[in-house]
Amino acid sequence: MSYSIQLFTLRHAMETDLPGTLGRVAAIGFAQVEPYDFVATAKELGAALAQNGLSAPSGHAPLMSQDHDEIFKAAKELGITTVIEPFLPAEHWQKEEEIQATAAKLNSAAKKGAEYGIRVGYHNHEWELQSMIEGQTALEYFAGLLDPEVVLEIDVYWAAVGGQDPEALLRRLGDRVKFIHIKDGPITADIGAQQPAGQGRIAILDVITAAGSLEVGVVEFDDYAGDIFDGITESLRYLENAAVNAGGLA
Repeated sequence: MSYSIQLFTLRHAMETDLPGTLGRVAAIGFAQVEPYDFVATAKELGAALAQNGLSAPSGHAPLMSQDHDEIFKAAKELGITTVIEPFLPAEHWQKEEEIQATAAKLNSAAKKGAEYGIRVGYHNHEWELQSMIEGQTALEYFAGLLDPEVVLEIDVYWAAVGGQDPEALLRRLGDRVKFIHIKDGPITADIGAQQPAGQGRIAILDVITAAGSLEVGVVEFDDYAGDIFDGITESLRYLENAAVNAGGLA
């Protein structure tokens, strides 16, 4: 298991200086990043990744609304091997029929992705865990409709905001979970209150342990009241120190 940084965390810095931002990410100690909406910036992003010795095993792209070939071609150029749908609003998770339609679309995207040697996944927010379908969370109902090759990236913070125990959820979802978003804070919808890993109410190390098939733990802040580069540095140091103390957690 390795660690990455979701570049949405650094969106404001990247708008001003993409190469310089990735240079700072590498200097902090990250070897991997998770780009978002990368089709539009693929050329500049690819150059910055190469310049700073960074790789991108996963990336976020709007698979439900953007041309699949366009997404997967850009992903291939960037070395991204898993493309993850990052966001479908709450209204898509209230009825069985809509969830079934979403699963069918993601399964179709996965078939197209396989032509490029690219895997497809889905990333949650809180509403997939707040909505209940047939006695289970909408996310778990959805997971049961996905083809075996489709993976999940569980945002453990939003799962907690949605009322779920992240550890129990990860154990129920099992091998489907290959990525998690690591974030911490008071477990509220106030994104400005988010904190570096280990400083909030999420049991980060227990969550990592519960994700038995985890490939990459992705550090992310939706927002942060302090200096964001300090925040991601503190998160990475916490994870690195925990790995050393645990004798190889990472």
